Amino acid sequence: MSFDAVVIGAGLSGAVMAERMANVLNWKVLVLEQREHIAGNCFDENDEFGINVHRYGPHLLHSSNNDVWDYLSTFTAWHPYQHRVLAKINDILVPIPFNLTSIERCFSPQKATAMISALREHYGDGSKVPILELKQRVEPLLAELAEFIYRNVFVNYTCKQWGVAPDEIAPEVTARVPVVVSYDDRYFSDTYQALPSKGFTAMVSAMLAHPLITVELNTPMARRVRLDWEHHQVLLDGELFNGHTIYTGMLDTLVPDAQNLPYRALKFKHKHLNIKEFQPVATVNYPNDEAYTRITEFKHLSPTKHVGTSVVYEYPCEYQPKENVDPYYPLFTDSAIAAHCTYRNQLSKFARFIPLGRLAEYRYFDMDDAVANALKTFLKLQDQISFQR
Repeated sequence: MSFDAVVIGAGLSGAVMAERMANVLNWKVLVLEQREHIAGNCFDENDEFGINVHRYGPHLLHSSNNDVWDYLSTFTAWHPYQHRVLAKINDILVPIPFNLTSIERCFSPQKATAMISALREHYGDGSKVPILELKQRVEPLLAELAEFIYRNVFVNYTCKQWGVAPDEIAPEVTARVPVVVSYDDRYFSDTYQALPSKGFTAMVSAMLAHPLITVELNTPMARRVRLDWEHHQVLLDGELFNGHTIYTGMLDTLVPDAQNLPYRALKFKHKHLNIKEFQPVATVNYPNDEAYTRITEFKHLSPTKHVGTSVVYEYPCEYQPKENVDPYYPLFTDSAIAAHCTYRNQLSKFARFIPLGRLAEYRYFDMDDAVANALKTFLKLQDQISFQR
């Protein structure tokens, strides 16, 4: 069978692109996925106890993008869900992001009341105040609050997550840690917050169900597709391929003699427990003493009447290509960004080759960002094709 496009990777970005090319352009699309399943890191499945678990940690759809919401709603109904996160601080569970309830749980009633009054006076109800801004205040109460959050919530968690020493944490990262001047304990404030009613895997399956799309699992790119660097041509099954190639993997694996781009990785330890409930919310963060950064209990995401419960522990680690871990978070060093730019320029010599998604573009995407980016990339491709005609 001849194809108009080949998509490397059946994750969210690749699935969006494949669906759009088949549905809108009427193209025959071949999707190659090296894993044994579709849906990438948002893959979910029922475990042996009948509880829906996310194999690669919790994934949640939250967005204020109407186009993304409307597009995905074509392929799934939704289970409304408001995510709430607690953090263990000095053996107390407090809401994250740090809010007025968190202050009341961590400080004496008198001091908490004074801190809350100061926050309201200086910033107003409902505001979100970055930690760095609080640290710059001359008021002793606000400076004390900022230092407490920085030391007990942010520093150790970030060191574990990114594998760096405290003095290596960029101020830009710290600036994104807010104090919320309200009792709203939701982790997100987006317009749309939900989970697919039948799971993310079912949603992606519906996206790839078009009759013009062929999906091959357990198929590394090298088994079917090769880049001829001498002539800058893409070969499919050894023959010249003149269609479009959408690549969602790491660019450094394609470029000869390229150095590995740095990533942080995650290891997951899934457990089933013979208790009704393990923790009061879906996710509890452990910023300080434990080796893991968080525990997620899946019954809070997809309610079930099962008498037991299933959880997953997350352990950040360094990404090593030859180890059995997957890359998750790009490490945005100047040298890594420059190397990625070089690799992308080299691959631009291949006609109709499009890097797409978190790994290929060396960017961090939330799920809605990944969908929006894929839709934007498709529209750009569609415009190019229209212009050529």
